[in-house]
Amino acid sequence: MRSWLRRRINWGYERLLSSEVSGAPTHVAVIQDGNRRYARQHGDDAPDGHRAGADTTERVLEWCQEIGVEELTLYAFSTENFSRPEHEREALFDLLCEKLREFADADRVHDNGVCIRAIGDIERLPPRVRETIDYAESQTADYDRFVLNVALAYGGRTHLLEAARSVARDVEAGSLSPADIDVETIDERLYGQSVRDVDLIIRTGGDERTSNFLPWHANGNEAAVYFCAPYWPEFSKADFLRGIRTYEHREASWRRTRARRALALLGAVSEPELADARAILSRFRDSLPTAEQSAVDELENLSTDADGRVETVDSNGRVAD
Repeated sequence: MRSWLRRRINWGYERLLSSEVSGAPTHVAVIQDGNRRYARQHGDDAPDGHRAGADTTERVLEWCQEIGVEELTLYAFSTENFSRPEHEREALFDLLCEKLREFADADRVHDNGVCIRAIGDIERLPPRVRETIDYAESQTADYDRFVLNVALAYGGRTHLLEAARSVARDVEAGSLSPADIDVETIDERLYGQSVRDVDLIIRTGGDERTSNFLPWHANGNEAAVYFCAPYWPEFSKADFLRGIRTYEHREASWRRTRARRALALLGAVSEPELADARAILSRFRDSLPTAEQSAVDELENLSTDADGRVETVDSNGRVAD
């Protein structure tokens, strides 16, 4: 009776959270922490925890597609994981091969147009894992409705360092001008393929750190971060929806901040900057509280003098003192 009641309560809570979600992040990145601690808690070995976590991964993929997420990146194996005991590494590699092939052949993956990609130092992985990655990528290469990135042999700072070295080599060789180096230059050299900016990082297992995960795409985009206590195998749809709600609150706060900055700069801008401020406020006006929105109307009565300084024009077209 109690288990039935608990399920009903959880179902009702999930429905409530779902009703509160009004917009999905484009790219969610997940640090799947706690598999080994979950296994120990249940008297099992580490591979049993990883296998239980793989079931959660499948559910999260479904939840992302339900609410409209377009890209999901899973931190499956970091460069630090190579230091784990050999039997544990080999069991994890076997599980990765099994699940990647299963995903690549699954009807739901093909029906939903899921493109599977691996990012990381793939050459460090065993041959059987590299072969399975090639298979999964080739089976889903033509899809673009949803992207599933699996981070393997991954280390964020290492990839940034390699990208910087690649740029430096091209500059030294004369094939790239320093003036031409921009965000796209780094993007192209990180993973050899396009990865969207990260909107939300979710980490399970209780630790509150992002562990060198996608620093270029997450920190540069000021991604929202949601830390939660459940181990990865215990991660529920309610936990997932709480993470989405965290992203929505962060997005709303960001929009308000942009609008307020534009308002604060009005008294010290020139004509080009005034146009930028107008554009920003036009996009984010609705994010401001009603009491602050009246200040936006002042933009319509602003112009610049001969020296490019902003002056206020009253309703009769006279320059105000």
